[in-house]
Amino acid sequence: MLRVDIEKQLGDFSLHASFSSEGRVIGLFGASGAGKTSLVNMIAGLLRPDRGTIVIDGETVDDTAAGIHVPTYRRRIGYVFQDARLFPHLSVAQNLDYGRRMNGLAFDPAQHKRIIDLLDIGALQDRRPGKLSGGERQRVALGRALLSKPRLLLLDEPLGALDEGRKLEILPYLVRLRDEANVPMVYVSHDVAELRQLATQIVMLKQGRVTSLGGVKVLA
Repeated sequence: MLRVDIEKQLGDFSLHASFSSEGRVIGLFGASGAGKTSLVNMIAGLLRPDRGTIVIDGETVDDTAAGIHVPTYRRRIGYVFQDARLFPHLSVAQNLDYGRRMNGLAFDPAQHKRIIDLLDIGALQDRRPGKLSGGERQRVALGRALLSKPRLLLLDEPLGALDEGRKLEILPYLVRLRDEANVPMVYVSHDVAELRQLATQIVMLKQGRVTSLGGVKVLA
């Protein structure tokens, strides 16, 4: 469950968003500059709201009135960016293991195999990121995030840097994540077709305000 009720002033831009969801995939939809990434960065703890609360899975991670701001590393959130952000000097296997080690988690062979199989990245493990296609890099980034055992996965335009062919390659993996990984997601996109395929609930942002909230029919 995710509950957000925040305000944030960013230069001349003001963000005021309020919504709650228990959906598997919250699609955060809006044009460029609507405030989507700023909102996701607040959920991640990378930005602090000027006013308001954020509650993840029953835990209050931000409450400005009570002086609560849980740091990013303690929020148990996986964050996948548009450009994958893999470590170029590490192999795929080492990149995949990074989140688990940074969070001090014990190695879980069953979970590791399940995620490797789910994303079909077993054959890539000895390669370096520079030898991967864009779609392969994003699948590895998804695997790294999932292996840190997050309670929420944030995906900020994860297909935005890919051409149409690569998008079609990776979309089925995202659908499988939704249906099989059992981790709720916030999926940021300005692509209606992507969100129709993936999202179970839509939060529509326009100029820093939530203008619609509901099922994918609000995209019509």
